Amino acid sequence: MTGDPLAPRAAPLHALPPLPPECPLPMPVQALGRGRIANPPRPTTPPNMAWRRFGVIGGVVLLTLVATYQMWWLLRGDGIDVLEGLLLVLFVALFAWIVQAFVGAIAGFVLLLQRRPLRMGMHADGPLPALSTSTALLVPIYNEDPARLMAGVQAMHESLDATGQLARFDVFVLSDSRRPEIQAAEAEAFVALRGRLGANARVHYRLRQDNHERKAGNIADWVRRWGGAWPQFLILDADSVMSGETLVRLAAAMERHEDVALIQTLPVIVNGNTLFARMQQFAGRVYGPVIAYGVAWWHGAESNYWGHNAMVRTRAFAGCAGLPELRGVKPFAGTVLSHDFVEAALMRRGGWALHMIPGLGGSYEEGPPSLTDMLVRDRRWCQGNLQHGAVLPARGLHWVSRWHLMIGIGHYFTAPMWAMLMIVGVSIPLLHAGFSWGHFSLEGFTPTAWWREQDGDRFIAVFVATMFMLLSPKLMGWLATVSDPAMRRGCGGALRVFVGMLLETLLAALMAPVTMWVQSRGVAEVLAGKDSGWEAQRRDDGVLPLRELVRLYGGLTLAGVVAAVAAWMVSPALLAWMSPVVLGLLLSIPIVALGASPAAGRWLRTRGIFLTPEECAPPPVLVRATELRSPGTNGN
Repeated sequence: MTGDPLAPRAAPLHALPPLPPECPLPMPVQALGRGRIANPPRPTTPPNMAWRRFGVIGGVVLLTLVATYQMWWLLRGDGIDVLEGLLLVLFVALFAWIVQAFVGAIAGFVLLLQRRPLRMGMHADGPLPALSTSTALLVPIYNEDPARLMAGVQAMHESLDATGQLARFDVFVLSDSRRPEIQAAEAEAFVALRGRLGANARVHYRLRQDNHERKAGNIADWVRRWGGAWPQFLILDADSVMSGETLVRLAAAMERHEDVALIQTLPVIVNGNTLFARMQQFAGRVYGPVIAYGVAWWHGAESNYWGHNAMVRTRAFAGCAGLPELRGVKPFAGTVLSHDFVEAALMRRGGWALHMIPGLGGSYEEGPPSLTDMLVRDRRWCQGNLQHGAVLPARGLHWVSRWHLMIGIGHYFTAPMWAMLMIVGVSIPLLHAGFSWGHFSLEGFTPTAWWREQDGDRFIAVFVATMFMLLSPKLMGWLATVSDPAMRRGCGGALRVFVGMLLETLLAALMAPVTMWVQSRGVAEVLAGKDSGWEAQRRDDGVLPLRELVRLYGGLTLAGVVAAVAAWMVSPALLAWMSPVVLGLLLSIPIVALGASPAAGRWLRTRGIFLTPEECAPPPVLVRATELRSPGTNGN
């Protein structure tokens, strides 16, 4: 049996249309051990940047010092022992982390309410500027679903055609796929795409024979072979879609501002079907702008880069962003995995400006369909961000670039730090209350009662201040959403947005112990030298069979049982006090399964919970991409 003779055959690679003539552009590898920052005046730098940064950093330092003093006062009674000293260090680090997000969110909230025009003369609507240069859209892929990918490419191609400026753009699908069957399917899907687009097709396909340096090497290969012919390029992930109008506005802004190397948009998460995916896209849509506007306000011309949905000046990237191999021991050594942060830092070192424009719109991506898929992706990001420890000492980096790198590293250390803070925060009252292995029971014991005995008013003030700063960015996101009539309607109304915020907070709290455990384990594995590998991501279906869920999360459930029994043996009140964490561990399997459920996502959508404007009134480019991905669609 040789298969269905009528089934479509894979297009041979020799049948692919020729690639454009090569126009090489040198991209030298940069040295981290030497270099000086080029810091000329940049015309696009916003005014009063020193005061903005002083306000943010100064506010973080001041609030952290006040909280640190309060915590020190609680601990100082009989002198500070080793455990109490460790608690104080953990508290200071984590409180500063929370305060930084809080202060930045205040700035973003004020900017959203003011409805200021976009920076750099950009506009989210109105007449489109005419372009005078060419832009390449690069789509690096690795073992993705070819038909799904080409549907997104076709939707963007058609959207660009509708602007009347398609001739200024070329799309390069840059494949690093290694599986022969996927390579053949990519070639076949690409030939079919060219056939659908007809004579106006401005799409190209290149299969790289050696996928050295992964995604960063894929992009660098294009720059070195074709970069001289396209003054700017934009990288799209396999799940990214951008409107033609937004692409034209980004290219025009790059043409107008010669000092700019990168303009980063704020991608909106779309197309979520499962409960977890819809929860994430709701959080990104409601809370995300508050955070993004805040960081853009104080980062100024030293913005960060997220690796996709951003316009990049080819000359700046080629001249500054050639990545070296990192030295040391595996998995820190070798190819830079989280390349985007490092590329941004090196371009800024070269004297170029980098900006984030969060209010532009028309920029979309998809999120992972389940908590499991998010944690798999997060494990790879963990290794990449911890690698940045080797980049931090690089000579000539701007201090804000170093700040970006430290934030990326710190993000993964917060999980084990939170775990340690909780353990130490329980251990200190237990030991002071007379707990010993020979005498478990402490009737009515809770850590809160012991802490309140030290100084009740001070303890409550520190706790309330911490929770307020932790949760207020969400509240500010809700207020900013309901104050904008279009956003309020697009999210289902003020009441539904508020219910969605409460539900998202509850679900996030239940998932937090799982995330904390997996991230802490990831940090330990990276430090022990275990590599994360490189696997294709699941895009739509996040469902796992029960056997796989038990394999992945059975240990967490068992840990929840042990924690519950141990807490109850000390005091039923302690078990009640620990219930948020214990429940998250005990219910890890059903919580993950519920989050991956499309049925739960549909149920909430029919009731208007977790709605986003892109669901209520989908942009044309998303409608077209979804239509092309539907079974039975021939692309016409």
